[in-house]
Amino acid sequence: MTEREKMLAGQLYDCGDTELLTQWHKAKDLIRNYNQTDSADSEEKERILNELLGGRGKNLWITPPFYVDYGNNIYFGNNCEVNMNCTFLDDNKIIIGNNALIAPNVQIYTAFHPTNAANRFGPAREDGSFEFCKTQTAPVVIGDNVWLGGGAILMPGVTIGNNVVIGAGSVVTRDFPDNTIACGNPCRIIRKNDI
Repeated sequence: MTEREKMLAGQLYDCGDTELLTQWHKAKDLIRNYNQTDSADSEEKERILNELLGGRGKNLWITPPFYVDYGNNIYFGNNCEVNMNCTFLDDNKIIIGNNALIAPNVQIYTAFHPTNAANRFGPAREDGSFEFCKTQTAPVVIGDNVWLGGGAILMPGVTIGNNVVIGAGSVVTRDFPDNTIACGNPCRIIRKNDI
């Protein structure tokens, strides 16, 4: 099993793997170019997103700056908007449905590390250095017609149902069913969302 296969399966994997580092560097270069592209140059933005993302529907708008780990694990449906300064750590899949509205400074994480330092880094080498930190992942899935408020943080493994609103500044640590409005730290349902 390759390190990428382990990564996508949620197993401990080595972030320093050559294949993963190659994709990581490619994504960093592409996203740097995207963030520096003239605002009105939609053709160049489209070209970069086509090369960067795993897949996307029609009418995707991402306002720079935007940050990713690999890029190719991110999938958008149709009619999605990502506002400025969002960070998607796509060490596993981030799947976003149709008509998503993602406010500024939203962070979506799929990666996490063992809580025990010995498991994170392994034993020290003879020279005192450590190998790359061991990592695990879990996918994040976001349904249709979801609005993520500014500064919301989605933790690894969460699923957000359809027609859900997550309030600004919320820390999402668990799944939320369809047709709910939730906020807080930790995020919790405050009421049903009438559709």
